[in-house]
Amino acid sequence: MNPHTKLISYLSLLLGTTITISSNHWMMAWTGLEINTLAIIPLISKSHHPRAIEATIKYFLVQATASTLMLFSSMTNAWLTGQWDITQLTHPTSCLLLTTAIAMKLGLVPFHFWFPEVLQGSPMTTALLLTTMMKFPPITILFMTSHTLNPTLLTSMAIASAALGGWMGLNQTQIRKILAFSSISHLGWMTIIIIYSPKLTLLTFYLYALTTITTFLMLNTTKALKLSTMMTSWTKAPMLNATLMLTLLSLAGLPPLTGFLPKWLIIQELTKQEMTIAATTITMLSLLGLFFYLRLAYYSAITLPPNLTNHTKQWHVCKSMNPQVAILASLSTLLLPLSPTILATA
Repeated sequence: MNPHTKLISYLSLLLGTTITISSNHWMMAWTGLEINTLAIIPLISKSHHPRAIEATIKYFLVQATASTLMLFSSMTNAWLTGQWDITQLTHPTSCLLLTTAIAMKLGLVPFHFWFPEVLQGSPMTTALLLTTMMKFPPITILFMTSHTLNPTLLTSMAIASAALGGWMGLNQTQIRKILAFSSISHLGWMTIIIIYSPKLTLLTFYLYALTTITTFLMLNTTKALKLSTMMTSWTKAPMLNATLMLTLLSLAGLPPLTGFLPKWLIIQELTKQEMTIAATTITMLSLLGLFFYLRLAYYSAITLPPNLTNHTKQWHVCKSMNPQVAILASLSTLLLPLSPTILATA
């Protein structure tokens, strides 16, 4: 890919995200989302593989539909109430259309169908952007309109996302698809709490993005795209593989690690809001996700090939490893003792 094209795409992504998260007017937010969509398309299709082209077309059609619905929602609200401000979305029809549009942009159930396929057809660095940076503007819009949306609808979509994200990830062998269903499951946790504690949703997203970025960078270093290649990636970087196991367990939300913090706080807040059944249900559904995270961790660090002579340690492969991975891995696993400080700043 031409370096100038890549630079323009990355700058456009930053510009579109900045415009959306800093705007109060619906037209400006919509403009930022459109810039984001157009900027990510060359990055998805840069390999010119048929699967990448298919992913690009799917992504474009879904995002164009979601943007149209969002624009229609804001225009309907402006027509009936006279308000173009994002926080003044009060009409029930507009709220329903906006919830549908944001669910399509994020990949929430039942509008999740495009996300695993697009991630599977994208390069690893582009998949990293799709799971983290591209979700920030829609979550910001959801954050700003959360006080007027339907709590029952959001709770139903959140529980369905947690269930489907865990269930569909069980039988996958492609790592990008597993991480796509992981993203859908985490979005369920973010959505269920956004009505009652929007700041907690943002905190959950920040910690999810931190852990996911670390996971993608480690997988990109070892060039592991499916479970069969993950089994022998220990020969390239044994220490990195051990760290990857901890990062995956943090992404699963096991207690001593960073990923446990947002789940713990969400369950606590749901219990305070007398939503014990919803808290119990989403907690039990997270066990489905825990299974495939444990399977990934098992393949990454515990499974050894039957014949060790065929797999000598290739220490020279990772001499050019990104030094930021070590910092991100430390943050992804060791932030739980700092939870009072994190909560105070949030």
